[in-house]
Amino acid sequence: TVVLMLAPATWAADKYDGPRPPKADVLYLVHADNLIPAEAAEAKEESKKDETTYTMPGVSSPARTPLAEPIFLIEADKVLPERLELYRWEVKNGRRELALSKARRKSNSRALHLAVTRVEGNLYRVEASEPLDNGEYSISPNDSNRVFCFEVF
Repeated sequence: TVVLMLAPATWAADKYDGPRPPKADVLYLVHADNLIPAEAAEAKEESKKDETTYTMPGVSSPARTPLAEPIFLIEADKVLPERLELYRWEVKNGRRELALSKARRKSNSRALHLAVTRVEGNLYRVEASEPLDNGEYSISPNDSNRVFCFEVF
């Protein structure tokens, strides 16, 4: 009977009681108990013969983190967390650029590793599963030009 009495206390400890995203389908950087919204936008797409270049205005994102392996929360409604991809952007000509080769083998840019974990219900934890160098990054659904940009400094 002692085991049965302890079991409910263990289950209660598994309930998430941290900060919650105020808006659905927006990635939020987790800094202790604070949530910082990632820069949400549509990347402009320019297609050339063998390459597609995505651009964002400005040289840096207003969403910044000192963490080399940032953690995000998202309350998923329309965004499918398992389709999210992480990319590093280059700063060129006063804007951020991401060039992807149509021949994947020759692509300079590759998706970096992400870990996506369901916290509870539609709340997901999204985290870089490899250390990120200082620079500009985005997380984006792989079937969309919607981007959630952030800077690691």
